[in-house]
Amino acid sequence: MPPHAFADRPAGQPPERGAVDALISQTRRLLGDVDAVRRDSVTTDEADPESRWQRALYELAVHQLSDLDRHLAQLREGPAPLAGPPPQRTTAPPSPGSLLSRVGSAEWNLLTDEATWSGELYQILGRDPAAPALTLDELPALVHADDQPRLTAMVTDCLIDGKPIDGEFRVVRPDGSVRTVHMMGEPVLDADGATASMWAVVRDVSELRRSQRAVSETRDSLQRQRHIAQTEHRLAVELQEAVLPPWRGSLRLPHSGPGGLDLAAHYFPSSVGNLVGGDWYDALELPGGRTLLTVGDLIGHGVAVTSGMAMLLGAVRGMAMRDTPPGELLGSLNHLLDSSVQPALGSALCCRYDPADRTLAWAQAGHPAPLLFRDGTGRALAPPAGVLLGATSGAVYGQAEEPLRAGDLLLLHTDGLVARRGSTASVGRLLALAEPLTAARDAQDCVHVLRDEFGQGDREDDACVLVARIGS
Repeated sequence: MPPHAFADRPAGQPPERGAVDALISQTRRLLGDVDAVRRDSVTTDEADPESRWQRALYELAVHQLSDLDRHLAQLREGPAPLAGPPPQRTTAPPSPGSLLSRVGSAEWNLLTDEATWSGELYQILGRDPAAPALTLDELPALVHADDQPRLTAMVTDCLIDGKPIDGEFRVVRPDGSVRTVHMMGEPVLDADGATASMWAVVRDVSELRRSQRAVSETRDSLQRQRHIAQTEHRLAVELQEAVLPPWRGSLRLPHSGPGGLDLAAHYFPSSVGNLVGGDWYDALELPGGRTLLTVGDLIGHGVAVTSGMAMLLGAVRGMAMRDTPPGELLGSLNHLLDSSVQPALGSALCCRYDPADRTLAWAQAGHPAPLLFRDGTGRALAPPAGVLLGATSGAVYGQAEEPLRAGDLLLLHTDGLVARRGSTASVGRLLALAEPLTAARDAQDCVHVLRDEFGQGDREDDACVLVARIGS
């Protein structure tokens, strides 16, 4: 038989499935060995107390090994929903150093009304060994009031109907502590078949039930956390879908007139878990035929960040319709985040395009600059000054202008396209796509090029791109 494994060994990594299968095989082999020894060594002499004691202990051992087999199977299969009512609670923790399998025995003689307890039973029940053992009539006085009917029913069924006793109840010790015990017993019949006495073994299972309750509560807590996370993810996705423009294909702004923009956009979700961040993109036709292009990223994930993104995007749209210049617009967004009850950080890029003279006025707040593709090459525009939104009070944002030509391609993006957040590698990879991007037929074909390049990679964060081709 392999040596015992002790609980004071250092904690390691969770066992692999093969290791758990090996433990299950060992447990089942030991279970078979114990059952075989029980059949070979225990007599069926009901009058022999030692024989009854040995048989009961073997049955307890078989019961415990069966429980261990089921627990290991649960470990192999992973957490599963509980069935049935929760375990009974104790009102006090087990005493330090108490044994998980402490077992005591008792016998009640119905003819003489005498009771005999083992020393272990006195210890389990916290009673003075010099005190007389309690009779069956006195025994309920030790039992928790809520469990007294259960004990009475078990004893009655045993004495009248000859049914074995197998059940748990709580006992209240003289010091006020409450322990959970498991009793197993049988009636002892005389030569005429009448019940002469009743014997039982009592096991203190307080620590075992406390451990099972801890596992159950931990599993329930994990399930609640998973449910909350799933609910928050669903709300974040629904809010994001409600706020971001539901574009399907290319969009032209303004809807009429020369020099308009052919627009397309795409959102790249995170490939790590179910994270939903605060990335946004938007295009809005302004009075006078101009167009506002904006992308941004509120740092973080979850419902709070997504709702904050919706607030910022709403503020951008409102101020843009009042013809607020991009630099001033970002200053107002910074004040909005800085004065918010829940401080937040974010980056943003605001561009206002005038088709009358094909001029782009733009400002940035700690955000990657727009990329301009022309004649098969690409470059990043020189950024004006601008810090992250919410980073400092009273921040002033510069504004730059860029003359554009018919056929030029503008690409606005957030910085989560590649695996590591904040990496500049995404800019280099975007510029390397200059030839296929400028050769694309329209903005939507450009999005297809970007999806082929970035759609399959591992990303720690979500990202979005907005493509605008200057019309003739």
